[in-house]
Parts: sequence; structure tokens; C-alpha cells
Amino acid sequence: MSVYKPFTTSDVVVTPFKVNKSFSFQGASTLTASNAGIDRFIGLNGIYNSGSLNTGQISTQSQVLIYNSIKQLYYTNFLNNPNGSPVTTASFNSDGTITSTGGAYQPMYYNYRDNTLPAERYFPSSSGEQIAVISIPSNLFGEYIQPGTFSYTYTGSSATAKIIDDGEGKLFRNGERIGDIIYQHGLAIITNIDEGIYSYSRYGTGVYGNELADLIKGTNVTCSFQSTMTIYESQYKCTFLPNEFNSSNNPTIISGSKGVPYDFSTGSYFEPYITTVGLYNNANQLVAVGKLSQPLQSSNVTDTTVLVNLDL
Repeated sequence: MSVYKPFTTSDVVVTPFKVNKSFSFQGASTLTASNAGIDRFIGLNGIYNSGSLNTGQISTQSQVLIYNSIKQLYYTNFLNNPNGSPVTTASFNSDGTITSTGGAYQPMYYNYRDNTLPAERYFPSSSGEQIAVISIPSNLFGEYIQPGTFSYTYTGSSATAKIIDDGEGKLFRNGERIGDIIYQHGLAIITNIDEGIYSYSRYGTGVYGNELADLIKGTNVTCSFQSTMTIYESQYKCTFLPNEFNSSNNPTIISGSKGVPYDFSTGSYFEPYITTVGLYNNANQLVAVGKLSQPLQSSNVTDTTVLVNLDL
């Protein structure tokens, strides 16, 4: 009887797959609770100084720094053109100078695009303009927010509205385009709310007034989305040959106080039932136990295989 049997590389298969979990938080107190940590910020296009206005429902940040960070990370390619500002390629001269070569164009910044579809982002750049940011922590959204699942509803003195994403990185308020969502960073960025009116000529004029307060500071809000995580399922193929594991560890097989197995268990025809499979590490330490739904009788003429699946 074999006590331990090592696996070969063909006995172990690791398969990754994506899983989603739905979250819904209703009320400002649930957003800022310790098990959520969803923060909301205002960004202001201005000059930073120690007296700059602060923002944030959980952590305190400068409105100017919020604005500049969002602009640098997600909108630098789109400040001059909503489809992305083209940058000419360049060549280095022998004297150390750089000359634009023209011809092919490429974006200068990464800006965390979600896909390869034609880009379309707008950002208010005039002095004093504002943006709004809803920040979801990574312990909630996992690897990224599942596209098409984000929803943010707010009700206040000036407006009742619902913001949703279209699954391609764009945010819409009551059917009108108002901003962008960065799925892999858990950020919903609202760059324009203008009395519910959307047009290419007006989009990008910033977020102002009481509706901004309802959206960022209001208490009657609901935020829902789905997280995405990669789970790795390991499958272990436990195969027993006819001459392996052909005895039982059940204490009832022992006869009396002498510790001698009953005669029927020592014959070549004895085929014990398998109820449990244990997985051990290289130090012979038990790390996992698999229980069969019903006992499986081993065979003394053919191989017996038990598949053990572990989700990590």
C-alpha cells in the first residue's frame, strides 16, 4: 500500500476564470462606511496654494490637485481634440537636437484607454471650472468594474438624476453624455452637467451649482456596480493503481484489542471504499481535504481516478 503518491505535471491543471460580485450602497453613510470607503471629490481648475479649497467625504484633498491629477492621468491626449491630440514623431540629430519628422502620428500619453475603439473624451479647461469624481476603492471593484454595471443615483433640492455607464467608458445622465468612467481604477469622472443638455458645442463647460452639491455632498444617493476578479481553479487528478491504497484506515477493520485486521480485509479480493482524499505538501503536511459525496469503491483490476477541484 502506498502512503503518499506524488503528482506529475499532467495530473495538475490550473484554469483561470472571471467572477463578478454585485454591490449596492444606498445613502451617504453607507458609501463612507468602513466596509465601503467610496469617496466623492470636487476638482477645481485654479492655482494651488495652502489655502486652496478642500474636498472629500472620507479623505481630505485639494480641489486643485484633484483637478490636475485627473487631467494629467486621463485627459492629456484630449485637451485640444476630443478624439485625441495627435503628436508628431521625432528623430534625434547628431548634435543632440530633436526634429519633428511629421508623417505618422501617435498619442503622447497613455490615459488608460479601456478599448481600441475611437476615443472621445472632453475636459473643461477654462479657469475656475469644476469636475466631480466618484472614487471606488480596489478592495470593492477588484481588478476592474464590470463594464455596463455602474449606476449612481442622486436626489436633491436641484435635481433627481441617474448616472450610468454605456459599457465603453462613457457616462450618461438621463440619456445625456456627462463624463467618463475608468473601469480599472474605479473612477467615475463627471466633467459636465448643464441642465441636462448635451451637445458637442456645450459639452466640457464644467459642473456648477446646487446639482454639484447634490451629486458630491448629498445624502440621498445610491451607488451600485459589479466587481471583477480572476479566480484560479486547480484540478488535481488523483489516480490509484489496483495495487495501491487497497487497505482501509477505518478503525472498525481492527479485530479486538490485538490490533489485527479481520481476515476478510487481507484477501486479494478486498476492495475498500474511498470517502476522503487528502492533499499534502512537500513536507508531508496536510493542506487540503476532499470529501466525496458518496463512497467510491476502489478496484483491484483497473485504475481508480478521483478529481479534486480547488478554487483559489
